[in-house]
Amino acid sequence: MIQTFKMALKSIGSNKLRAFLTMLGIIIGVMALVILVSLVNGTTNTVTDKISSLGTNSMTVTISDNKGYPLYMDDLEEWKEKKEIGEVAPYQSENITAKYKGTTSTLSVYGVTPAYYDVQGLKLLLGRFIKKTDLDNHVNVCVINETAASELLGYSDVVGETISISGISYKIVGVLEDDDNSLTSVFKSGSRVAYIPYTSLIRLTTDITKELTSIYVTAADGYTSEETEEVVTELLMKRLEQDEDAFEVSTTDALEETMSSVTSVLAMLLGGIAAISLIVGGIGIMNIMLVTVTERTREIGIRKAIGADRKVILEQFLMEAVVLCMIGCLIGIFLSWVVLRVISIVVSDMNMAFNMNIMVVIVAVVFCFMIGIIFGLYPANKAAKMKPIDALHYGG
Repeated sequence: MIQTFKMALKSIGSNKLRAFLTMLGIIIGVMALVILVSLVNGTTNTVTDKISSLGTNSMTVTISDNKGYPLYMDDLEEWKEKKEIGEVAPYQSENITAKYKGTTSTLSVYGVTPAYYDVQGLKLLLGRFIKKTDLDNHVNVCVINETAASELLGYSDVVGETISISGISYKIVGVLEDDDNSLTSVFKSGSRVAYIPYTSLIRLTTDITKELTSIYVTAADGYTSEETEEVVTELLMKRLEQDEDAFEVSTTDALEETMSSVTSVLAMLLGGIAAISLIVGGIGIMNIMLVTVTERTREIGIRKAIGADRKVILEQFLMEAVVLCMIGCLIGIFLSWVVLRVISIVVSDMNMAFNMNIMVVIVAVVFCFMIGIIFGLYPANKAAKMKPIDALHYGG
């Protein structure tokens, strides 16, 4: 076997350019497989980590049909009495035009309660967040993020400044960090966001009413999200005439599972597309091995004439095809590692990292080995079946 391996390397080395061009299809196929799947996995891990950073005890309640029994702020006091429920944070949002001196910009304005800060894992850079007194007294105060501060006002230290939101003056009492590790930032990255008391948003726009339709809920200490979800569902079923289609309760666990499911399908799809490239590379190897068998017909005849049996000839050419595939595979894996490192450096500011997935590498190696055998078997078998007399008289 070792001698056969050495002969295969010698044969490949005798025509380096042709061997490289033959391996090119395998190299490209391996790079496509490893890079694409690693990018999908890297993106999935980043988003999942951001979702997990909120903890696994939060959920979102969305009411689509109140059945004539709308939920109001006072009704949430009943929710808070349940020992399984921790924080309850209703919210609504609207895109509204804001002005500061001569600058006009569109803000995503969120009407929130004080509990929203902890539920969403927000971080203050300056000032404070919305207080209960702001909510009770309909105070026109707002908290904006760094992006809104820098783009609308031109700098970050804006606490105490006044901006106009839909023609009404709001005093800035706090500035939030643009935290790339919070779930909120995944969907609001680069957005200009302002938070105002929920009661103020109701007065600011006719599109928002006192009826609550979107609520964040967290599980109390010592209780799981499943237990809390069960209690919330029971409360809503009781209020909304036992119609489970009138509302939806979604947890971060469900979001993670959905994300993993979607990206797994995407990874398989991209992996399948990349596998086609490897198959094309295998066809190229079979083609060049057929040419090699034809070129070495007299050599085959001589080896058979001096005693080489069918198995020896079969192993020789099959080994050559496999070695071609595996060398191409190794080169492809190395180049994939280089490309992934470059991509990770480029996107380092986005807190994303793309590492080579060891399972994908193993799949690539096994797949290339199988391609070498499958596409090398026909040329090798053709060489092994040659009759010595016919091979020796070959005049090609």
